Amino acid sequence: MTHPDSTLTALEAAETLCAKRGERLTPVRRRVLELVLTADGPVKAYDLLEALKPGPGSAKPPTVYRALDFLIGLGLVHKVEALNAFVGCTTHALPGGCAELFICTDCGAVEERHGAPVSSQMPTGFRVERSVVEHFGHCSNCAH
Repeated sequence: MTHPDSTLTALEAAETLCAKRGERLTPVRRRVLELVLTADGPVKAYDLLEALKPGPGSAKPPTVYRALDFLIGLGLVHKVEALNAFVGCTTHALPGGCAELFICTDCGAVEERHGAPVSSQMPTGFRVERSVVEHFGHCSNCAH
């Protein structure tokens, strides 16, 4: 789980990023980001939906998926494809950069790293919008 101060800092950074790009971090988008950032590990969309239900005007699945798509598009959240779950981005990669997710198969922890842009191996004329590489293994706590 993320520390409350770092979550607040991440939410403020998200507001700033949205403002720079002419986008809005609506209350639903902000809440979804907050839930992803404070989760103990990768979180599934339906878990987010359940967490949003107690609030006014209960969210429907398309609302959550639209919020997640928006957050992914800004690089604030990564989808862990193999788990069909989401994690908050700890650093914002440069366009064309590669996010690498290291997923512990024992405890489910996900750690993020950003690599260099993948420009040297791209086909001519191809422009990368996002790239995520997933590595599975054992974290330092589980590798004993």
